[in-house]
Amino acid sequence: MSDMDEDAVMAGTPLQVPESQVVATYDEPASSVAQPRREFKDIQVKVHVRRPERDSWMYLGRALVSQEFIGQSSRVVVRSMSSGKVLIVFGEVSDLQAEKRGNFVVIGCIEGSSVVSWSLNALNNSETLRLLASIELACYKCSLAVIDPRTHAKIRRRIERTIKEDRRRRHKRRKDHDAMIDAFSRQHLDEDVESNS
Repeated sequence: MSDMDEDAVMAGTPLQVPESQVVATYDEPASSVAQPRREFKDIQVKVHVRRPERDSWMYLGRALVSQEFIGQSSRVVVRSMSSGKVLIVFGEVSDLQAEKRGNFVVIGCIEGSSVVSWSLNALNNSETLRLLASIELACYKCSLAVIDPRTHAKIRRRIERTIKEDRRRRHKRRKDHDAMIDAFSRQHLDEDVESNS
């Protein structure tokens, strides 16, 4: 800057610049520029489901898990590899709890007053962690957590309580079933001993 320019700036008076030297450039706002998203690589899994009031898992086959982005939110879609049919979709509206068990991600979904459990078996530990993270990110009700954290915590506790109660009932049914089989086998053993005497 020359001495004259410094004085004009210091004095607070506007600096006179000839119009021929002014070049205006307009950039697009940052929000309208499409930001490149990192492509989600599909995860290959084996899918099992446990329906309400059932204690055993049913194998549904192999599937591909993909993450689809819709505006600011995303959802996780599980598609059968053989038929291409959508088996289940997890999103922000899903009431669920996901947890890692070895190479499995077990997802308890609340449907009405019952719990449907999904088990997704990934190929290795890193795929399992990626799968768990994508499900949790897609299903996390972030807007509710910011706007009303108390309601968000209440909903999370209700989901956990419902899934825990379902697990308790399932374990009690299994224990009662095993006790009944044990009693039935003892009864037949007693009858066999009496008939051989």
